[in-house]
Amino acid sequence: MKRILMLVSLGALLYQTGCTSKHEEEKEEAVNYSVTSPLQKDTTIIKEYVSQIRAISHIELRALERGYLQKIYVDEGQFVKKGQLMFQIMPLVYQAEQQKAQAEANFAEIEYKNTKALADSNVVSKNELALAKAKLDKAKAELGLAATHLGFTEIRAPFNGIMDHFQVRLGSLVDEGDLLTTLSDNSEMWVYFNVPEAEYLNYKSGEDNGNLLKVKLKMANEKIFDHTGAVKTIEADFNNETGNIAFRATFPNPKGLLRHGETGNVQISVPLKDALLIPQKATFEVLEKKYCYVIDKDGKVQSREITIAAELPHIFAVSHGLQKDDKILLEGLRQVRENQKISYKFQKPDSVISHLSLYAE
Repeated sequence: MKRILMLVSLGALLYQTGCTSKHEEEKEEAVNYSVTSPLQKDTTIIKEYVSQIRAISHIELRALERGYLQKIYVDEGQFVKKGQLMFQIMPLVYQAEQQKAQAEANFAEIEYKNTKALADSNVVSKNELALAKAKLDKAKAELGLAATHLGFTEIRAPFNGIMDHFQVRLGSLVDEGDLLTTLSDNSEMWVYFNVPEAEYLNYKSGEDNGNLLKVKLKMANEKIFDHTGAVKTIEADFNNETGNIAFRATFPNPKGLLRHGETGNVQISVPLKDALLIPQKATFEVLEKKYCYVIDKDGKVQSREITIAAELPHIFAVSHGLQKDDKILLEGLRQVRENQKISYKFQKPDSVISHLSLYAE
């Protein structure tokens, strides 16, 4: 009797399980999932490169003579013009040297004139006249040298630019070669960025009649700089450690917004021909690899690894793993499993892509 009861209970349990499984399958098939296909079209992507911003001229101003810093005519951060007096090193010693040299030059000139008068009257020989002329020339050379040293006590701006902070203070004793400040010409800026070898080759092979590559600059505040730059220089050698080569773009800087030492990101527009575009929300990641669910001819879900060529807002450009006629699961990626048969509603790719900015999972 107990055996009969156990058989009846087991049968009831199997019947209930079968009904539940069948009910779940019917429920799964009753859900209509959204499905679409990759959109194939020409597009443009933006590639960004970390960059360093440099002034076209950035120099150190150093003392040319030893002495006390007597006067400072400018201020830190000030714009100075070419030839403007910036620093004065105490010139008293050099003024005295110049006065001494001037006196010796005057004496040598008088001596030469007297000797010449005597030579013209055949009182002295021509050799004495030549000696007097040599003394005069030497005195003039020493006067010029003294004037040069005196001029070294005045530090003037070699070009228009912006001053950095002072390295010395008024009254400081400076030696020859001591750093006073730095000066930057920010009228144009050089922006350096590193490009991988493959992208360098693509750029060089795509050059059109020598036209310069146009680039944009995204500043540290995430805003795009008002002016467009041009890549005018590429360094000669690749860095063997990184596999990169340095590009230099030149940007006009009429308002002086950019300063030497800033950082930013250079943006280059790269065209993609016949790119396959899919929504980012139609993908998932496993161990740093990208996948999407492809619906086969029987309506079953199959995961497939894909390779991302570029990333756009809400969109991936796929280089490998998909064909333009493949059907991919658009929503409900966490609700399905491998080889599950589903019911779906197909949405046109162009309609899906155009609405991505309104909703992204």
